[in-house]
Amino acid sequence: MCYRYSVPGPDLLEKKFQAKLKMKFERKFHVSGFDFPKLPVITNEEPKQIDLFHWGLIPFWIKDEKTATEIRQRTANARCETIFEKPSFRQSAKNKKCLVLADGFFEWRYFQGKNYPYYIYLKNKEPFAMAGLWDLWKNPITGEKVYTYTIITTEANPLLAKIHNKKKRMPVILKEYDYKNWLDINLEKEKIMSLLSAYDENEMDAYTISKLITDKEHNPNVSEVLEPFTYKELDSNSGQTSLF
Repeated sequence: MCYRYSVPGPDLLEKKFQAKLKMKFERKFHVSGFDFPKLPVITNEEPKQIDLFHWGLIPFWIKDEKTATEIRQRTANARCETIFEKPSFRQSAKNKKCLVLADGFFEWRYFQGKNYPYYIYLKNKEPFAMAGLWDLWKNPITGEKVYTYTIITTEANPLLAKIHNKKKRMPVILKEYDYKNWLDINLEKEKIMSLLSAYDENEMDAYTISKLITDKEHNPNVSEVLEPFTYKELDSNSGQTSLF
């Protein structure tokens, strides 16, 4: 799945996606879906504008704030196989799609009883867009409009299957030429599903990082979180074949 990723600064985003940032935003070295952060997306309604939505989708039909808080804890990700079936996602799958902007993401590899974090990115080191769904929820008490999104996941490619070796999932990274197609709400279901496949592993790379991303005593949103870190137990010298 995808619960943590990094986001480039506004200049890179605007240049790469040919869209204007609506609100002030700073580079994020690490964000966690469990914090429900407000992050950049491009929606089908405003394809030339970069908005900031909260990660963790709240369906429009939720009746109260308590339920909204509870459900968003389970909607950071949406499995591509069930987006047209799950009540939380099926309406958005038809007419509320978005590009979730990033330049890398984090996953954990399980090895001999322990989990090890990896940073995954494109070999060209360019920002990219993950396929997402969004929705607008109105708080019935305060009247506040809350814009939220979820990231769609798919079966892992061979690279991610080796890293995320428990669930073997990965976020759907869209090809640049499919950005416009993904935002097209008139696209038929079969065509939508055809876009939700695993990205080519030959165009991706990854390396191990320290466990700073889960260190509760330090802020993980720092450049150090992206620095390579070697674990001797994963080294080929210890008998474990290298992934790369």
